[in-house]
Amino acid sequence: MSFAEEFESNLVSLAHVLQKKYALLRDLDKSLQENQRQNEQRCEKEIEEIRRGRAGNVTANTSLTQFSEEALDEQKHSVRIADEKVALAMQAYDLVDMHVQQLDQYMKKSEELRKEKEIAAASNVESSGEAGKAGEGRRGGRKKTRLATAAASTAAAAAGTTGMSSSGMDLDLPVDPNEPTYCICNQVSYGEMIACDNNECKIEWFHFGCVGLKEQPKGKWYCPDCATVKKGRKGR
Repeated sequence: MSFAEEFESNLVSLAHVLQKKYALLRDLDKSLQENQRQNEQRCEKEIEEIRRGRAGNVTANTSLTQFSEEALDEQKHSVRIADEKVALAMQAYDLVDMHVQQLDQYMKKSEELRKEKEIAAASNVESSGEAGKAGEGRRGGRKKTRLATAAASTAAAAAGTTGMSSSGMDLDLPVDPNEPTYCICNQVSYGEMIACDNNECKIEWFHFGCVGLKEQPKGKWYCPDCATVKKGRKGR
């Protein structure tokens, strides 16, 4: 059971408990009013008897403020009922206050969890962005298409409009510093590119113009460095 469900269940029980306590308070209040009414009548009667010199149990020398034992007992009983009412009211207040504090704690915890989720979500977004950049920077996953991406083609077209060739010359284009570089010219990808078929090639991707290609070669293709190494191994 979640905190919200448990709290809702406690609220239902709280309503029943408060209802009982309020009913008892009403009964005590009625009893107190009845006791006070009887005591007032008794005291008025005793005062009147003292005035007439017929005090009954009260002697003639007794002060007008001293009443019979019955009257004093009624007054003490009224005080006890009043104390009981105060205690019940305090119990009801404490119950409600306890639930209010529980709700405050739940709201505070919920706010903390919400902030943690927001921070975690922001961290995931940043991690995804960094992973995407790292993925772009990896030179693995050797694709057999040997063609640059659409963005690279766009860059090549832009280079053509500015009079630049794709023969390894530096491109006078705004380049993202985080974008990976390729080829022996150590430039970003543009135009048509070809991958060396040597799995251990350090560069892997090359611009057509930088390696003297004008069209896609048939079969396997090795960059100049790897081709030299391969020939050297065959000559042994």
